[in-house]
Amino acid sequence: MSMKNRGGEQVSRSTVISQRWTLFLCLASFCSGLFFTNRTLDKKISNLEMELAAAKAAQESILSGSPTSEATKDSNRKYFMVIGINTAFSSRKRRDSVRATWMPQGEKRRKLESEKGIIVRFVIGHSQLGLMLHSATLGGILDRAIEAEDQKHGDIMRLDHVEGYLELSAKTKTYFATAVSLWDAEYYVKVDDDVHVNIATLGETLARHRKKPRVYIGCMKSGPVLSQRGVRYHEPEFWKFGETGNKYFRHATGQLYAISKDLASYISVNQHVLHKYANEDVSLGSWFIGLDVRHIDDRRLCCGTPPDCEWKAQAGNICVASFDWSCSGICRSVERIKEVHRRCGEGEDAVWKATF
Repeated sequence: MSMKNRGGEQVSRSTVISQRWTLFLCLASFCSGLFFTNRTLDKKISNLEMELAAAKAAQESILSGSPTSEATKDSNRKYFMVIGINTAFSSRKRRDSVRATWMPQGEKRRKLESEKGIIVRFVIGHSQLGLMLHSATLGGILDRAIEAEDQKHGDIMRLDHVEGYLELSAKTKTYFATAVSLWDAEYYVKVDDDVHVNIATLGETLARHRKKPRVYIGCMKSGPVLSQRGVRYHEPEFWKFGETGNKYFRHATGQLYAISKDLASYISVNQHVLHKYANEDVSLGSWFIGLDVRHIDDRRLCCGTPPDCEWKAQAGNICVASFDWSCSGICRSVERIKEVHRRCGEGEDAVWKATF
């Protein structure tokens, strides 16, 4: 069947339909191309945002005067482990007690980095007040105190993070992402500032697993999911874990744990989509669910304070870390950590004699 156009020419209906289909297909192809182009752009933008975040964290370390900026100058340097000591603005006395016991200072710390490939830093972000007033006052009182402390000791790693107890999961993500961007290490360790650590024993423990991929080391536990409001370690998202009374999946207790470089890099790349639970150690364990991760349960990473760690040391089984479960750290650590160090420490020469 045909019809006439205005010029009197015969035009078949099939030709008109064909032209319509051609126009439709062209439009569909354009929309499809636009859709996939947008998805590609979204991925590129996301990657650029992650790179920018890492660069920003490195820049802040440089601007704060921290020696961590040296790591950005030698991208070919390989390290054995990075130990990040989680701390808070109110914990100056705790930091000084750690400096006076198990954390090498001054030239010894620099020697630890150059000869043993071990980085040790206190890890802290910024105060909310400091961020709000930064343009007018160059930071709040708390931030200025940390900057002055770092100028004196050079052992503080600043994070692009706002401090707060309910923000520990976010701080953990930022720590690993920043540490990976600054130092190319085999292992990344997180420890609290009220825990005693034997660095050589920690290094020897990690070295036993260095040929294994995706290693997650700590004192593994599976405690109850606490749904009751107001109790310590309350889990607001308890409903995600099934029936009341259920337990969490296996994860390392938060006082001290270590992960291999591939897992730290995984956190860095995916930090924007990793879910944060109320408890930091639960969050870390959740990020590895679905991955082929080796969970290594080593009870030497959670010894008790004397007499427990002392008896073990006398038996030749020196502890990696010691603390009191009742306090989730050493009770009254500022007063007691020297005693723990004296009775359970591996000795000042241990780290220099150790081979990793």
